Amino acid sequence: MSFECKVISVEEALKHIKSNDIIITGLGASEAKEILSNLHRIADHVENVTVTTCLPMLDAAYFNNPQYKDTFRMDGWFYTSSMRKAHKHGNISFIPNHLHLAATKRLAYVKPNIYIGNATPPDKHGFVSLSLSNVYEKRMIEAADVVILEINPKLPRTFGDVELHVKHIDYMVEVDYDVPELPDAEPNEKDLKIGAYIAEYINDGDCIQLGIGSIPNAVAASLVDKKDLGVHTEMLTTGMMKLVEAGVITGSRKNFNRGKIVAAFALGSKELYNFMDNNPSVMIMDGHWTNDPYIIGQNDNQVSINTTIEIDLTGQCASESLGSIQFSGTGGQADTAIGAQRSKNGRSFIALYSTAMVKDTEMGGKVEISKIVPQLKQGAAVSLSRNDVDCVVTEYGVAHLRGTSMRERVNKLIAISHPTYREQLYNEAIKIGLITN
Repeated sequence: MSFECKVISVEEALKHIKSNDIIITGLGASEAKEILSNLHRIADHVENVTVTTCLPMLDAAYFNNPQYKDTFRMDGWFYTSSMRKAHKHGNISFIPNHLHLAATKRLAYVKPNIYIGNATPPDKHGFVSLSLSNVYEKRMIEAADVVILEINPKLPRTFGDVELHVKHIDYMVEVDYDVPELPDAEPNEKDLKIGAYIAEYINDGDCIQLGIGSIPNAVAASLVDKKDLGVHTEMLTTGMMKLVEAGVITGSRKNFNRGKIVAAFALGSKELYNFMDNNPSVMIMDGHWTNDPYIIGQNDNQVSINTTIEIDLTGQCASESLGSIQFSGTGGQADTAIGAQRSKNGRSFIALYSTAMVKDTEMGGKVEISKIVPQLKQGAAVSLSRNDVDCVVTEYGVAHLRGTSMRERVNKLIAISHPTYREQLYNEAIKIGLITN
């Protein structure tokens, strides 16, 4: 099927954007790079344009340059470093969400005028692949008045729930940029200790979900001696790809989608993208389904592994904000942690370093603080409630919190805190009434 009649230039695509439009773009490497890179060029012709993003890879002028703050707004489901830096301009705002409900709840509030994203060139049947993400993309495409896709031959053609016929696309912009990559965070000594602790609790045949960062990468590296692991995950990573190539991940014991790697999106290295290209064992599925705790729980032996910024002595996890300052996002942390615990013999792990170095606002320089605290910082967002926490891991060990009382939690969490802070934490727990002496 010919699609040339739908091909337009970036300049023509920009002309379809009007004042007061609500624009949705794809997650991570699925965003419309060329259109968004040039969006600021129409600042003199439009006003009050909102772009809704998630984990954007692009540091674009429309949101990072204060010159355009009165013209363009960005609403984001997940903050990145560029968004954190630009937040001070006043035109960026976070959308609280659980990932599996991000699309449906947003659509209950507002209808998008335009969806912009990227896709592979159409195949001989007229289908493009949305390639690296369907966290919310197809639902937004179906809801939008106008759909504009950047057609990039460098994207991997993937399968699952990412196929879209050209008849559902209004316009196409032909591009040829390299797919954005996420470099592997090299694990340090603490990461490797934490990874080794978690690996002890992962058995042959388990189905895993890994989050983002150096600790999940260390966990992946610690699993090289396991057999027949499965994958049902929010994010497909380079570390998982390496486990497939090592023969560790086969998916042969999964309850459903046996032999398949199931994810809502992928972000990683060029090697990961090459692995995914035309690979029928990889399924990129609707995030509303993939991250539904009920669906996750249908796989036996599901293991969820995520990280947090700070945890209090009751088990509340602040994984996305520093006090009231938004740092990242909830993403699928609650989805996957709760889903894993619904699973027969499932387990959920929250990992963090016992300490962190932070700026000393009074003396200058940096000071060490405990990341296990009596109470979370004022204004901190609770990403995973104390009702849903299971196992917490630091470089000092594993605290099993499922079903425990307050006193038991306090003792277990103090036991995996840095030794320097244990007495202080115990005394503070008494002071604020968590336990009695």
